[in-house]
Amino acid sequence: MRSRTLVIGVVVAAGAAGAVAVALPASAAAGCRVGYQISSQWPGGFGANVTLTNLGDPISSWTVVWSYASGQTVTQAWNATVTQSGSTVTAKNAGYNGSVGTGASASFGFNGSWTGTNPVPTSFTLNGVSCTGTVTNSPTPTRTPASPTPTPTSGTPGGVPSDAAWVATGAWDQWTNNGYTVINDVWGGGAGPQTIWARTGMNWGVVAEHPRTSGVKSYPHTGKTLNRNLSTLSSVRSTFNVSVPGDGDWETAYDIWANNNAYEVMIWTNQHGAVGPIAESYDSNGAVPNARNVSAGGHTWNVYRGSNGANAVFSFVRTANTNSGTVDVLAVLNWLRTNGWWGDVTVGQVQFGFELSGTAGRSNFVCNSFTLDYS
Repeated sequence: MRSRTLVIGVVVAAGAAGAVAVALPASAAAGCRVGYQISSQWPGGFGANVTLTNLGDPISSWTVVWSYASGQTVTQAWNATVTQSGSTVTAKNAGYNGSVGTGASASFGFNGSWTGTNPVPTSFTLNGVSCTGTVTNSPTPTRTPASPTPTPTSGTPGGVPSDAAWVATGAWDQWTNNGYTVINDVWGGGAGPQTIWARTGMNWGVVAEHPRTSGVKSYPHTGKTLNRNLSTLSSVRSTFNVSVPGDGDWETAYDIWANNNAYEVMIWTNQHGAVGPIAESYDSNGAVPNARNVSAGGHTWNVYRGSNGANAVFSFVRTANTNSGTVDVLAVLNWLRTNGWWGDVTVGQVQFGFELSGTAGRSNFVCNSFTLDYS
């Protein structure tokens, strides 16, 4: 039985929040923006990821400070040293990610506790200076940042192509290109090293080495955010082509979130090893489908419904594995509505990637091509 991650993306816009203005000479250009994500949430706890993009001159170190409004507490962090005094949180760079060039990014993540509500912080500073999302003391204050390129936390392993435009190893590192956001989604206990790379938002891959123990370790993926009511969508179509290893415990899957993550829809296109969908009941053969041989979206599926404790989960598992094809995603979502499993929901994120429970040593997973179009 798997436990999935909620991915709730919140981008802190210029002027509403910020980060990085650094202790530079008065003539230096400084500016930045911050992406703060609540990556998972459960009763009493949550995970979050913070990405800093430097819009000004290169910096050699950073200290980011923000405050929580509802008593949240940071309990564990990675890729940064994070301390807290009262409501004030201070995050300092690790030894390997302090240098951030112009247009480049650094990221870190943490787990925390909460009660009542868990709102996103509304402002960030570096070295006591607020970030406004613009470049100051510079002849080009409207400088446009380049694509984020987080500093890898370890050496680049084999399997990463030399022409990759982006390579990262940090948990929750992310890169946006051509309307798609690629994320190195790693959260499971006991996860091993994982390097993500991308040529574009539609051509990317991951090199992973996770132990073959119980539980999902990661879901590296690409995707888009729709934020549309189901009834207003006239088309949601997707194509995919992947290359996967012949061993390990994993599946290639779409992950679709609706109604502010109250619902999760997984569409499995292939699978291998000790993996299975969340279901209401199980027998000696594993999960028991609620509906068998369902024809929807151009494929035939066994369909399961269940809960991971935080949200309802509907899983469409293809009756025959495939590494390429076209999926009428809207037809799959409308099948759920027609059969009364949900109503006119708001479709949020539509993601596609590899859900990894374990690998047979160091393994390469490649998304050769992917498209997602909707209207």
